[in-house]
Amino acid sequence: MLSDRTQPSNRTEAEAIAFVERFANSAQFRRFFSEGMGLVEETADYLDGQGRDDVKQLARPVSLLYASESMRLTTRLMQIASWLLLQRAVNDGEMTREQAADENRKVSLDTLPPNTDDDSYLDLPEGLVRLIDRSLAFQRRVRRLDTLLYGPTTQPRRRKNDVHGQVSRLEQIFGGR
Repeated sequence: MLSDRTQPSNRTEAEAIAFVERFANSAQFRRFFSEGMGLVEETADYLDGQGRDDVKQLARPVSLLYASESMRLTTRLMQIASWLLLQRAVNDGEMTREQAADENRKVSLDTLPPNTDDDSYLDLPEGLVRLIDRSLAFQRRVRRLDTLLYGPTTQPRRRKNDVHGQVSRLEQIFGGR
């Protein structure tokens, strides 16, 4: 049975939900899951490896932006990973769709976008920018699936997150904003 949030309002919507639920239990979802978790792992490898070398070569303002953008990137990917793990738990029978819907409300798929307005954004290492772009594209795909599975949210899911506040404060202090 679907929760109130996921009750289909018409036949087309019910068909869409049936499709998405079949997708969530398919080999295609397993590939999607692997792609998302692979992106998380690739990002961690970059930030702990080549990214450390890259940031050493940057001017101070760019290195501060690098720190801010890498925090935004990891926050985005952790929310995506949480969403993926919830769907896998349903697929594996570890929780019901209703339980996942309740837990899903705690996941924020509306993370801060990159600060492309900052003049230094174009000076960020190509590896970081590529990961940011890929994470944003994957996040859009997750949002579409989330809307199909759980319906549109009537209110933003973003919870107060101290990381976002700290990033903003660092940008204000060191970025001269």
